[in-house]
Amino acid sequence: MTTTISVIDSHTGGEPTRVVVGGFPALTGASMSEQRDHFAREFDHLRTGIVREPRGSDVWVGALLDEPTQPSADVSVIFFNDAGYLGMCGHGTIGLLETLHYLDRLPNGEVKLETPAGIVQAHRDGTGMVTLQNVSSFLHLRDLTVVTADGTFTGDIAYGGNWFFLVYDQPFSLVVRDQERLMAITKAIRTELAAQGITGPNGEAVDHVELFSEPENASSHSRNFVLCPGNAYDRSPCGTGTSAKLAALYTRGELAEGEIYVQESVTGSQFEGSVRIVDGAIIPTIRGRAFITGEAKLIFQSDDPLRWGILE
Repeated sequence: MTTTISVIDSHTGGEPTRVVVGGFPALTGASMSEQRDHFAREFDHLRTGIVREPRGSDVWVGALLDEPTQPSADVSVIFFNDAGYLGMCGHGTIGLLETLHYLDRLPNGEVKLETPAGIVQAHRDGTGMVTLQNVSSFLHLRDLTVVTADGTFTGDIAYGGNWFFLVYDQPFSLVVRDQERLMAITKAIRTELAAQGITGPNGEAVDHVELFSEPENASSHSRNFVLCPGNAYDRSPCGTGTSAKLAALYTRGELAEGEIYVQESVTGSQFEGSVRIVDGAIIPTIRGRAFITGEAKLIFQSDDPLRWGILE
């Protein structure tokens, strides 16, 4: 039996998003978290088939577009990658809005997305720039030191829709040509965090590591390199990583409410960010641009031994 799934591809600051728009089996569950769990339990082979080789690669982030479970939301989305499932994805949200615009499903430019991490509001303006209001973000642990063979790294554990270890002061050059070395460094840091049992407040894995340096663009405040779960780094400035950093900077007294902060990625692309305080919670806003790169029907032939991807 042959399975077909319709997708639309985009990139946000160089980071690709593959939005599933048709052909996916119906999910059950009273919340997006329950539907994500159903996805993982019954259809994880589709996750690997969609984003892993030979149809994808380590860098792809998938987004399953569906109907929401909450009446206040317009659509729902479950983000996933080669390693598993994401609570939220900033670059993916920007790519999703560009996809909705391409599909003529964004008549007023605004949408409320229901994600496993919560409701995310986003708007695409007439120039194609997308502004998203992320979920509540916060600093969990500050000035934490991790020692690896590459050196001693001090940073913060913070949440921005995913969990991050934010390393502010480090000696390495953050350029694409050094990606293999940077991947090795950040993987070693992540391994050490796990070995020490350092997690979020409820035992959540700190599965993203973000290094910072001085920017190359004069209009940016910082440059970053972000290790994502699995075997990829973020080509964009990372929406949830920027959100986590903004929350940490605000809590540390280094960023004022409403102040614009420009985060530059390892590829040189930029996100603008700021925070506002709502009922004591830190709510980050991220602004960036995505571009449509393709529209396709993925075909999974029943006699193809690699139809569900090349597995580890």
